[in-house]
Amino acid sequence: MKRLHISNIHRSLGAQLVEYAGWEMPLSYTSLAEEHMAVRNATGIFDASHMGEFSVRGPKALDLLQGIATNDASKLVVGGVQYAAITNDRGGTRDDVFVYRLGESDYMIVCNASNVEKIGSWLSEKNKAGAEIKDITMTTTLFAVQGPKALPALQEITDFELGKMKRFRAAWADIGGAVALVSRTGYTGEDGFEIFLTNEPTSNPKRAEKLWMTILKSGENYGIKSCGLGARDTVRLEAGLCLYGNELTEEISPLEARIEYAVSLEKENFTGLEALREQKKSGLKEIRVGLRMLEPGIPRRGYGIFRDDTKVGEISSGTFSPLLKVGIAMGYLPPEIKTSETVSVEIHEKKRTAKIVEWPFYNPSMYGHKRK
Repeated sequence: MKRLHISNIHRSLGAQLVEYAGWEMPLSYTSLAEEHMAVRNATGIFDASHMGEFSVRGPKALDLLQGIATNDASKLVVGGVQYAAITNDRGGTRDDVFVYRLGESDYMIVCNASNVEKIGSWLSEKNKAGAEIKDITMTTTLFAVQGPKALPALQEITDFELGKMKRFRAAWADIGGAVALVSRTGYTGEDGFEIFLTNEPTSNPKRAEKLWMTILKSGENYGIKSCGLGARDTVRLEAGLCLYGNELTEEISPLEARIEYAVSLEKENFTGLEALREQKKSGLKEIRVGLRMLEPGIPRRGYGIFRDDTKVGEISSGTFSPLLKVGIAMGYLPPEIKTSETVSVEIHEKKRTAKIVEWPFYNPSMYGHKRK
């Protein structure tokens, strides 16, 4: 089992550690609800160093990205960040990724921890033109500082004007005494930043340890909490964000998952393009939806969704929302079942009523990066 660079700090902070995607990860430090609400109302910091990173460089780097990713990387300016899917021949999702353009011919792909080996092999297989590919996962740390007070909490430890950075932009900056790649991105629905330290050896992670503790110190006046996997899952679900292995799999296309904004069907070619075009033309058999429970009960992955007495789908992710105090979920249903319709979820052999809703599940004028 792989250990995070700052595993010792997580232990010293009292983290409950669990195995996840081959990594020893903090599940929580205090309680899931407390950490979740810190992200919604103040600031939370997550160690996401288990995520995979690949450097893709050279004159043929863009050609490789254009051939495997569903989005159009040619539109990325230097410092731009783009969400995309990597699809198989059938249009199913091999992974969902973020693509960073760091220089003229210098890119970074951030993929899910469970898919590092798969995506590394896929990049090598598709690299016919000879781009320079390097797996930098084990020498990269990734800290995510998220929440409505993330910006002022971080601004105290950098001269870089974070407030001028647009969403889905990245830049190198000195933050907390370390030169890092800072991007205005996240996996919570909230405003916030992700901070990458590169060339950080696991044998001597002093910069990473110092940076984590510096951020905790600077965030003391902004309600910062160390947050684990538990809160990471509940905040992303409230925001309606996909989790690979749940909402996205090799059998589920990005169109079915309703992340069509990450797909450019006008591109010349990429693996899975024709299958996705055919899906778009012929219509989708199922699509991702949100569900909000109208009766007590917590929907969980794999629970059946029923229309009258007929099973029409399954829950892909579900939880009890610490913010809304109600069960929420995502799942897949035939597209003829529309928003605002009621269905039932079978929970412990009893059918409980739920309503089909859009995401985010919270009021975006009160929570999330669009709050007023």
